[in-house]
Formats: sequence, C-alpha cells, structure tokens
Amino acid sequence: MTLKKISILLLTICYLILPFSAHALEVEIQSKNMILYNLKEDKVIASQAEEEQISIASMTKIMTTLVAIEHIPNMDEQVTLTREVFQGLVEANASVAGFRLGQKVTYRDLLYGAFLPSGADATNALALFLAGGQEQFVAWMNEKAQAMGLSHTHFVNTSGLDVEGHYSTVKEVATMLKEALKNETFRQIFQSKSYLTSDKSMTFYSTLGTTLTRYHLKADYILGAKTGYTYDAGRCLASIAYDQDHDIYYLLVTARAPITPAYYHLTDAITIYEYYFQNYGYQQLFSKGETLLSLKTKSAKEKEYPISVKEDFLWYLNNNYQKEDFTYRYEGIETITPFMKVGEPLGTIHLYYQQQEIDTIPVVLEEKLTFSIFTFLLEHIVLIIILSFFLICFSIFFSYQRKLKKQHKRLKLKRRKNI
Repeated sequence: MTLKKISILLLTICYLILPFSAHALEVEIQSKNMILYNLKEDKVIASQAEEEQISIASMTKIMTTLVAIEHIPNMDEQVTLTREVFQGLVEANASVAGFRLGQKVTYRDLLYGAFLPSGADATNALALFLAGGQEQFVAWMNEKAQAMGLSHTHFVNTSGLDVEGHYSTVKEVATMLKEALKNETFRQIFQSKSYLTSDKSMTFYSTLGTTLTRYHLKADYILGAKTGYTYDAGRCLASIAYDQDHDIYYLLVTARAPITPAYYHLTDAITIYEYYFQNYGYQQLFSKGETLLSLKTKSAKEKEYPISVKEDFLWYLNNNYQKEDFTYRYEGIETITPFMKVGEPLGTIHLYYQQQEIDTIPVVLEEKLTFSIFTFLLEHIVLIIILSFFLICFSIFFSYQRKLKKQHKRLKLKRRKNI
C-alpha cells in the first residue's frame, strides 16, 4: 500500500488519485452504515451514515486483539484456562472458539481464537491473564481509542456484546483497523484463513471463510476481515480487498445489515467491491511531457518558461468520466526573470473536477533562467532611445555652453589688449 509519486515541472507532489470528497454510494446495499476507503491515499470515496454512533458487535475484537498484542510479553508463553474464563458465556449467547477448561494454550492460540472464530472465551482469557480481568483490559482499550483520536468510541467489554455504553461508528472502526494493520502480528492474524493450535487439538477457521463457503459465495479478493453480529449491530463486516487489475487496496466497514438471511454483510461487501473494481480506476488525464501552461520571461535567453507534466498524471475516477470535466487554472506570477532565485514561490495551480475545486498545487522556481543582455536591451529599447535623446540634448547643451564661455573669454582678452 505504497504511495506512488508524480511531479510537475518546478515542483514535486504526491499522486492526486482520489475524488475531492466522499460521495454517496452508487449501489444499493442492505447495510445502513458503511464507509469505503481507497488505501492508496487513505481517502474516503463513498460513505453512508458513517458517523452515526452504533453498536459494532465483534468488530470490537479488532481493538481487543491489538491491545492484547501490545501487552503480551511472549506469544508462545503458556497459560492454563480456568473456570473464570468461561463464566457467563452461555448466558450471553456469546460465540466461542471452543477452548476447554484446564487446557494449556499459548497467547498466540488465544489471539487467533479471538479473531478467526470470534471467540469470547479467548477474549475473556486474554483480559484475565494480561490485565487481571475485563475492567482493566477494557480501560486499556479505551485509552488506546483515545490515543487514536476516536471521540465517538467507547468500550465496555472485550467481545462486542450489546451493552449500554459500548459503541463506535463505522468511520472510527475503519480508523481502528487501519491503525491495527500497522502491527505485523495483527496483520498476520487478520489475513489468516485458518490456524492450528499449539497443542494440535483444534483448527480455527475465519468466520469470513466459513460464511462464504456456507452460502456458496466467492470473494477471493477479500484479503482479510472481521465479521460481527448482535441484535443491535446487525450483520457487520470490516474488511480489506485488493483490485489486482488496477492495483488498488480498499478498506470497507459495513454495519446494521439485516440479521436474516445471515449473509447480507457479505453480499453487501461483494456488491460494493465488485462495483468499484469494474467501474473505477486511475484515469490518465495528462501524459508525461504535456505542457499545462507557459509563463512569460523577461531579460532571459529562454523565450518562455513551461510548466509541464514530468510523469503521467492519474486521477481516481469513474471509467466513464469526461476529460472536459477536469480543468485547471494558474494563479500567480505571470512573468519570471533571471534575477529570481531557485525555490522562489511562483504561484498556485488550482485543480477542478466538474467545476468544483478539488486541490491546489504550489508552483516554485526550480531552474534559473539565463540572463541575455541582447534581450534586455531589446526589452528596454524605448527607454534607451529616450535616455539617449536626453543625453545627446544635454551633451549639445553643455557643448554649446562651453563654446559660449570660450567666446566670452576671447572677447574679454581682446578688450584688455585694446586698452
């Protein structure tokens, strides 16, 4: 998920590859809340009720898993599961990974058990052995949320069960996921489809994979996901997908799809991803070497100073876009001279899509102009002629004055001799 670079002569700028702002989703889905990112630039390209405060079900385990990873001293350290780990799970109708009372497991086992089959027994164990219980572990989760700047997120438990005061937004879940994916261990867990426990007694499978298989759905482009389901949250999904044809990574979070049938969160994701795969990509708006505009020069050997594209200029747009909808306007110094310094600001290029400004690019001087005495003289020929005329006039005047003085002096000498 690296950022490609593009530069315009006189400046180097990042790829401008995304729409100027998020817009409404262009397909119909069952989920009431959603947000879609193009991760090349970490920009929202579609959203729907993305800031509404809602229950997020097992998407909570994104934060649970990340916080646990950050507090685990040794992934392969073993712990023995006690009765306290399993208390209340049946009464809450919580999903479990299937760990057993008295079983010796590693922290790695618990992490995969918490994430892939979405096991509340695993999250309970992580909270118990790392923090002494839910209260302290949840405090860590809320501290982490605050550190991420999540002002509309609050946790009450580690599993995502519906309780008052446990909430977030799809936008902030997306932020959680993006931050969590920076952690290598989390990324490995997130992208795993299965995991064999250290004692070889159980294999965990991701809820994404098992649900896709159960309903005969295909979405190999989804690289990893965290599903979720409660009555308040509905069917939820936080996922990453890769559009191989266009080399684009997407992040999608959906929530509050109907509970039945039990696959709407997946069909929503498939609908959204495949629509954008098929209808959006990077469109070449300018070709390498294409001149956008030329600035006038003064007293320089160069007749003009071109501002041209150094690399192909791409923008993330619908495949049916009209190039005429994309325009630009330069605002700044219209004439440059050899006396200007390299790096000096010249102006700004304003970019517009469908007559709405989408970005601005600063333009600076990168190459010094060559001074031309001949051009300088031509540019000032009128002034030179006027100055020359006055100099000639002054010269004639002073010459005449000197001549008069000499004549006057000779007359004076002649008078003296006559006397």
